[in-house]
Amino acid sequence: MPKGPTTNKPTKARISAFGIPLTFVLRRSSFRNRHAFTLIELLVVIAIIAILIALLVPAVQKVREAAARTQCLNNLKQIGLALHNYHDVYGSFPPAYIADESGKPMHSWRVLILPFLDQQPLYNQYDFSEPWDGPGNSRLLAQMPPVFACPSHPHTGTYTTNYAGVSGETTVFHGAEPTTMASITDGTSNTIIVGEAVGANIPWMKPEDIDVTLHPSLGDRGGFSSDHPGGVNVLFCDGSARLLSRSIDANTLKALFTRNGGESVANF
Repeated sequence: MPKGPTTNKPTKARISAFGIPLTFVLRRSSFRNRHAFTLIELLVVIAIIAILIALLVPAVQKVREAAARTQCLNNLKQIGLALHNYHDVYGSFPPAYIADESGKPMHSWRVLILPFLDQQPLYNQYDFSEPWDGPGNSRLLAQMPPVFACPSHPHTGTYTTNYAGVSGETTVFHGAEPTTMASITDGTSNTIIVGEAVGANIPWMKPEDIDVTLHPSLGDRGGFSSDHPGGVNVLFCDGSARLLSRSIDANTLKALFTRNGGESVANF
């Protein structure tokens, strides 16, 4: 007899487990008749992926910023260690700059600490007989050590440093006069020597820093500023580095800038 059309009738199958007979109803798979993703299903999948990406991106950015802020603090600590090693060799911190015969700033402290940043070959190429921007020294701008660049700040090949010294009459970096550790009577842990200055656009070899009489607050793009959310990283004379809030009390910040002001500083 000819076979009739195939139907989807269930088929019974009997098996036993541990001597107990069990009956299962087997049906033909319906997957063979199922179509691929419908347009609505595809749009739902795309929407879910978009939501997941939207949730993931801020988390990734937060992790990256945390890593960049940590690296920035490490940069400052390396600079602090170089300043201390310079002090050990010469008996003082480097002056803010070396001046020419007329008193014009000629060479920056950032150049003077190069040997203590494992940059002796670069230091050997620097010509102290000409200004920092002389024909020979200008060629060294492109060799800025990575320690002078904050990873949170985009660099476009300008070779500007993101770290500047605290400059002023009563600060550690006060002109061509070097400062000894003993003369920091406010305490090395209460005196800032270097801070982030990402908006000041100072070429790293230029003998220029932040005059705190002109830029006394944090967040001033012409003074001490940062791309980190919430504050500015600074280096203290004891070699420690930390993030200071932009909303720090003005008098407290002023006291932290001075080396011998005699102010009482606490809870900053």
